This record gives sequence, C-alpha cells and structure tokens, in this order.
Amino acid sequence: MISTLTAADSGEGDDVKNSDNLSIEKIQEALKKEKYIADRALATVVYLSIAMGKPLLLEGEAGVGKTEVAKVLAEIMGSRLIRLQCYEGLDANTALYEWNYPKQMLRIKLEEVTAGDRTAVETEIFSPEYLVKRPLLEAIQSEGSVAPVLLIDEIDRADMEFEAFLLEVLSDFQITIPELGTIRARVRPYVVLTSNRTREIHDALKRRCLYHWIDYPSFEKEHEIVAAKFPAMRGRLADQICAFMQQVRQMNFYKRPGVAETLDWASALLALNRDELDEETVKETVGCVFKYREDLNHVEEQLAAKKIDLDGTAKAGAQPA
Repeated sequence: MISTLTAADSGEGDDVKNSDNLSIEKIQEALKKEKYIADRALATVVYLSIAMGKPLLLEGEAGVGKTEVAKVLAEIMGSRLIRLQCYEGLDANTALYEWNYPKQMLRIKLEEVTAGDRTAVETEIFSPEYLVKRPLLEAIQSEGSVAPVLLIDEIDRADMEFEAFLLEVLSDFQITIPELGTIRARVRPYVVLTSNRTREIHDALKRRCLYHWIDYPSFEKEHEIVAAKFPAMRGRLADQICAFMQQVRQMNFYKRPGVAETLDWASALLALNRDELDEETVKETVGCVFKYREDLNHVEEQLAAKKIDLDGTAKAGAQPA
C-alpha cells in the first residue's frame, strides 16, 4: 500500500495523491516543485521504492544529489526525515539505542538515600523512560499515519560489520532490546541509503534494495537545476557556469566538482553581483568549486593555456587534459 504524498504549496494546491492516483509523472513533478530536477529513471525508482516498500540505494560521485533525494522526498510526503550519518567505527548501539547511564545512576543513588525497593528500581531503570533512541530505533518507533523517511547516508564509510547488522533491520524492520523485548515498526519507514562508492557494498545488502546510479548531469539538466535554484540569475551567467562545469569534469582533476559545487559557485557569484564570467572572476571564486591546492593550480594552468572556454558555448565539454 502506498502512503499519501502531499506536495508543497505550488500556488495551485496540486497533491501527489494516494495509491489510486500516484504515478511516476506525479513523483517527478513533485520533486521538480521542490526544485529537485529528476530524470524519469530516478523518478521511476523512487516510485517503485514507495510502491514496493523496498529501501532505495543511491550511488554516485559526491555532490550529485543523492542525499538531497531523501530530503526532498520527506518534504513532498510531509513526513519527518531521520538521518543516520555513517562513519568508520559506527556500531549498532550508536545507530539503535543507548541506555541513559547518568540518569540510571542518579535514580539508583536516589533510591539508596530513601532506602526504597531495590528490586523495583532495577526493573524501572531499564524501562523506555531511560532509553536514548538513536536514528534506527527512532524510525522504527515512529508514530503517526505518515511514515518517516530514514536516510542512511554514506553507508560505504561504515564497517562491514555494521552493514551486516543492517540486513536484519532492513528485512523485518524490527529490533530486539534484551530488557524490553522485540520492537516492531508500526509504520514501515521509507529508506534511502547513499554511497559514494569508496568501497563496494555487499551483495546481500544490495539484494534488499532497489538501486540507482546518479551520474553527473548533462549541460541541459544542470542548467535547469541552476535556473530552478536561482531564478533571479541574469544574463548568460548560468550558461557560462554550466559550460565551465561540463569542461572541468572531463579534465584530470583530483576531485571533480558535483552539482553541489555548481550551486555553491552560482550562489557566490550572485552574492558578488556578477552577470558573467571572466578569467579574473574565476580565479577569485574557484575555491567554491575546487577544494585541493593541486586542483586550484591546475585550473589556473588550464585558463592560462586557454583550454577552458568561458563563453558558455562549450556545452559538450572538453577533452581530458
């Protein structure tokens, strides 16, 4: 069963409705209203994830919009976004729950002072009141008619052991707390996992998910993204920004910029009241695009050698350099 999705106000009050009317086109339109430009392939896999109740694994280079899918999905559904940021050393307790030890110790000390029933206290301090919910438990215990969106961000940064632990959670959406028993999800959350592919995700986890690779956008798509985010941008600046990005992604940089860097740069140029790009402006603001000294030096070399066209006409990109 597909939950009701409600798009943000668009001036016309259009809704992304229940399972009787939900479609790929309506998903795509709802994403666009939230200024997320999605092609049909991405809209299709988002639709199927909702319809089938399966987690969605998004892979791609950093900054191409994987995390933003979950954020925008929560907006158009009118639900809560619960985010678990993965990192090396992340364990089940940190992701699931922890007992509030200071509060437990305080309760024990208070009972010692008042000479109360020690057996009752031992039972009480392992009750839900003393439980600190972490993202996974928070998503499973979520109440209300609208399911939350659980974002498990950068799963490739977590250890293999944590990835194996996720298999049970994503299969049954239940966890067992020894002191409290088994807790099952009342409302099955929508799950989005992202990976920058710093390592391969195990096949067992992939089998539990629908999969989509988000690539760098074409000139036309990136231009549409910039126009949606910055409708006040004047002149041919958007053409120049997007053409620049298309070129440098084909060149030999240590870290190629994503859409996130495109939007940061566009925002910076607007803040500087620029209407067009020139070589001096690029040199002054290129730190919005590249974050490594070697890449900054390489940009200057390419500009000096006239290998980067700033006119905004090189939409197909440049040859690797």
